[in-house]
Amino acid sequence: RGLAPATIRAYDSDLQLFGRDAPGIERWVTSPEPARDYLGSMTRPPRVLRPTSVRRKAASIRAFYRFCYAEELIDADIAALIDLPRQMQRLPDTLDAAEVVALLDATAGDDVISLRDRALLELLYAAGLRISEALQLDREDLAAGGFVRVIGKGDKERLVPVGDLAIEAVEDYLEERDRLAGPVDDAARAREPLFLSRRGRRLDRMAAWRIMRGAATRAGLSERVTPHTLRHSFATHLLEGGADLRVVQELLGHASITTTQLYTHITGERIRQV
Repeated sequence: RGLAPATIRAYDSDLQLFGRDAPGIERWVTSPEPARDYLGSMTRPPRVLRPTSVRRKAASIRAFYRFCYAEELIDADIAALIDLPRQMQRLPDTLDAAEVVALLDATAGDDVISLRDRALLELLYAAGLRISEALQLDREDLAAGGFVRVIGKGDKERLVPVGDLAIEAVEDYLEERDRLAGPVDDAARAREPLFLSRRGRRLDRMAAWRIMRGAATRAGLSERVTPHTLRHSFATHLLEGGADLRVVQELLGHASITTTQLYTHITGERIRQV
């Protein structure tokens, strides 16, 4: 299915726990009751999980049952008898334009680390990237004409236009980047990770979170700011500026427009009417 390694690990963990803890698990082949009872137990004390967590576990179990049915390992389509918990619609946190500027300016500096941090945050906002997408970028993914080649969820590829300010920030960083990478031949240069750690390795998620938290603190913003906040802000600002919802869907790499429609709830009344 082209799922990310982290998603596969989460599915594995969910199914291991299901097989270990579900009441009446020996009847899993013929009845949906073990799964229903197991998921129901997570909504009652002492084990009350968030609705999103229960929904994820339910999705894991249903995917497992669909696989078993498709492979003729079980005779009944039990997945069809297991309902997903209702999805809670939580509006994403966003920054206004002034707050975005303050956040980006908080990375000001002419040393290679400051230039890297500025380039990362500028790219997250300018292209609406997920943090995992930004960190997976190689130098060769910077396409001509101000585009960036992104591999999103499900290994889906998209080309996203990048604004001039972000391109300038990335170019400033690239001029100093080799101080982190060390010597490298020209043939390998294009295939190298775009964003590097101090040790010359691909920047990881925890380091990116620290970069964001440090910039947010210096900008006087609240703790709600995460790398995904810039992606939410990107989408919201586009819609507020009159961008078409389908265009924003393509830029974000959403498989369904219903996911993109969430942003219409945090924009002006005019956009909601459209």
